[in-house]
Amino acid sequence: MNKQTYDVELIKTVNLFENVTKARVKDALYMKELLTFIVFEGDMFKALGKNLENLKKMESMLKRKIKIVEFNNDMVRFITNLLYPYKVDSITVDGKIVTIRDEDVKTKGLIIGAKAQNLRQYESIVKKYFDIEEIKVV
Repeated sequence: MNKQTYDVELIKTVNLFENVTKARVKDALYMKELLTFIVFEGDMFKALGKNLENLKKMESMLKRKIKIVEFNNDMVRFITNLLYPYKVDSITVDGKIVTIRDEDVKTKGLIIGAKAQNLRQYESIVKKYFDIEEIKVV
C-alpha cells in the first residue's frame, strides 16, 4: 500500500466538509473532476443531509461536483458503494482478484473508462483498504 500525501488545500476541504456535515471522513481524493469523500460506515446520511442539503451546500461552497462514498469493511459492499450510481449484476472475489460482472455494455464501458483509467482509479482506492491485486470487468 502506498502512503498518500495530502496538500494543505485538501486538508482544509476535509475539515470544512466535516464541520458542515458532522460526518467523519476516512479519506478524500480527486477522481477526474470529482472530489470524492470516503466517510466512515454509518455517516452517509449525515454527509448527505436531509434532502441532500449538505451535499448541495458543499458543492456550492467548493464550486465543484462532490461524490460521497460510505466505507464498509466488507469489500464487495465497499466496491458497490464506490461504483454507485452504476449497478452491476455481481461482484465476486477469488483470491486477490475481484471480478465485476454486468451484461450492460454501456455500464461496463463507464466503469472501465477510456484506457481503463476509471477502473485503475477504483482499483487503487480499493487497494488502500483491502489486499487485492486486480479488478476485472467482464
